[in-house]
Amino acid sequence: MEYAILFLPLIGSLVGYLGRFTTKYFAEISTSLFVSISAVLSIIVFWNGIQNDIYGNYKIFEWVSSGGFTANWSIKIDPLSSIMLVVVTFVSALVHIYSIGYMSHDPHKPRFMSYLSLFTFSMLALVVSDNFLQLFFGWEGVGLCSYLLIGFWYKKETANNAAIKAFIVNRIGDFGLAIAIFLIFFFFGTINFEETFQATSQFAEKKNNFFWL
Repeated sequence: MEYAILFLPLIGSLVGYLGRFTTKYFAEISTSLFVSISAVLSIIVFWNGIQNDIYGNYKIFEWVSSGGFTANWSIKIDPLSSIMLVVVTFVSALVHIYSIGYMSHDPHKPRFMSYLSLFTFSMLALVVSDNFLQLFFGWEGVGLCSYLLIGFWYKKETANNAAIKAFIVNRIGDFGLAIAIFLIFFFFGTINFEETFQATSQFAEKKNNFFWL
């Protein structure tokens, strides 16, 4: 069920993009359906958490392993992420359904619906991450989808300018986040959330020099 919550929007994005070659409303209905199912499953996961204390870390595969550096692609379900799953999928489902009517006269609506579903997948990858590298991947995905959605009407100069501005601002954020991840690994020897948080007490009274400060 946890895997379905994460990957249904991604599948919907791929199916929705191919929907431009099929019948009318196929892309809108398929993407909205996949995200809505993900929202229902998120509510079930949230309910199991608050009622039965069912949480866990579901490893998909080992993403990066080099020397002492290891980062898995995982789905971490805890009280906070279970709440965010409901928020992200429920709001996204409403946006998808609303967009069926809002974009009804646009000839490129399958592409728009595909971008929305990809945005949802990126958000979910971010909120269920169990390490800072996966969080960074989700952040990058959200930034990419923001660029694509803002510049959706790419023939309009204002849309292009707004998309470029958003892209540049996100790159500034990327730089700061990347430095933070490098420093976390340098000082803590891990980028895993639980291992980092457990080690923070050892650094409570420790002072470190950074840029001569």
